[in-house]
Amino acid sequence: MTTSRDLVINTLNHELVERAPRDLWPSPEVKAACADELAEVQLRFPSDIIRADFKYPYGKRGRGSPNRTGRYTDAWGCTWRVSHQGAVCEIEDSPLADRKQIAEYKPPFELVEDGKQVRAKLDAVNRQCADVSRFVLVETQVLPFNRLCFLRGFDAAAADLQSGNKHTETLLEMLHDFSCREMEMWAETDVDGVIIRDDLGSDDALLLESALWRNVFKPFYREYCKILHAKDEFVFFRTNGNVGNIFGDLVRIDIDAVHTQLFSMNIEQLAKRYRGRVTFWGEIDRQRILPFGSLDEIRKAVLRVRRALDFGNGGIIAQCRWDAEVPIQNIIAVFEQWMAPLPMHL
Repeated sequence: MTTSRDLVINTLNHELVERAPRDLWPSPEVKAACADELAEVQLRFPSDIIRADFKYPYGKRGRGSPNRTGRYTDAWGCTWRVSHQGAVCEIEDSPLADRKQIAEYKPPFELVEDGKQVRAKLDAVNRQCADVSRFVLVETQVLPFNRLCFLRGFDAAAADLQSGNKHTETLLEMLHDFSCREMEMWAETDVDGVIIRDDLGSDDALLLESALWRNVFKPFYREYCKILHAKDEFVFFRTNGNVGNIFGDLVRIDIDAVHTQLFSMNIEQLAKRYRGRVTFWGEIDRQRILPFGSLDEIRKAVLRVRRALDFGNGGIIAQCRWDAEVPIQNIIAVFEQWMAPLPMHL
């Protein structure tokens, strides 16, 4: 019998599959306020991918909680504001806004050191992997471009990258060292896949020049892929916006699955160039169609993605984000359309 884990692995390997694996992303607000509706959707359309049950330690700098209204400080020393429960946090204070502070800064290596607390959490993840038949993905702290922006502030980070000063090189080396240690930590576990996340795009363009991304960050991602692939783990990359200018680079460094906002790009063109070379990890337009579209528009959006990518030989995951403003009937329509028979492709 084919399990959910088998289905996802076959999809990532571009092998014949009976359907696209499902991956529902309910927001914290949906989990808190729509528990019954969420349970109904999960019963009717169970996800084939689940997240590893792992929470990073607060770290030596950690203060407060990201799950409560107010301010909190994360393990990296960044201070955030939570306007209300379930809301997206907004950064208030960057600890390295003054460049002179970089020389004294150390990443929170306690998050990935092989201490008693971390080891107990990793052992629990291994037990989870052994107990389930679904594909287990883990969210990580690895987001080098975003982390630089959080620590320095976006404007300062952008100026640093353009100038290429020694302080920025030192900070990037520290961030990369931390990330490699974290990848090595997860490579020794039984998780099926590891998520690297960096929000690189706006609705219509990259947030930094593509040449700059290639020179500075692309080598980082390539090394993370090598570390994980050496232990037969899959690499998932999650970003936002239009990243069409570097999509091919993500494919060429052997990332296995890429999530981005497909509807901000030319889906058909991406499919023509990269179908069969990478797995498209969703998505359906979460900015306009999911919250505001009619059921017919939602079905047509899913059908557009399927016509471009769903040929029965893997390479596409039926991912869908469920935000608070999206009614349950829209989510149901998404997954019903993923299950509907497709006309024979030419």
